[in-house]
Amino acid sequence: MKIGQQIKFLRQQNMLTQEELADRCELSKGFISLLERDMTSPSIATLKDILEALGTDLASFFAEAEEEKVVFGDEDYAVKEDNELGNKICWLIPNAQKNEMEPIMVTLEPSGKTYPDNPHEGEEIGYVLEGTVNIVIGNTKHIAKKGQSFFIKPDKPHYIANRSTQRPARILWISSPPSF
Repeated sequence: MKIGQQIKFLRQQNMLTQEELADRCELSKGFISLLERDMTSPSIATLKDILEALGTDLASFFAEAEEEKVVFGDEDYAVKEDNELGNKICWLIPNAQKNEMEPIMVTLEPSGKTYPDNPHEGEEIGYVLEGTVNIVIGNTKHIAKKGQSFFIKPDKPHYIANRSTQRPARILWISSPPSF
């Protein structure tokens, strides 16, 4: 870890100039400049003072940041099958319910459908990857084919049904906020 670069990052994050940070720590602007360029090293006491002025402490400053996972595969997916309705829901991002949106892959068996969803806050979009589906919103039915997308304001009960009695349908479906 380059201490100076991390201090500079924290200083900028706190919207402080080198001079303002120096004043808060009773140091010179020149010392802060040298420190941020890793041309000098602070004593432990000085580093503690700088970090306190930046709103952190030694333990947090030196803690290894856990690398955030960006790419997910089969081993990460959670799947729920509903044999009664003829659907399979695959959550594409683990713990997505804590995010602002939740992507799922829905597979509808021939004549299968999703469980009817009650009105809720947010928005939903989908993209039909295979097949043709009915998107039922309240009493209105819309048809979406492979390669088409849809947008739902979920202010009415809604569900999706596979129009085919022969082939499955697959949909990429994203809710914001998460609702599945």
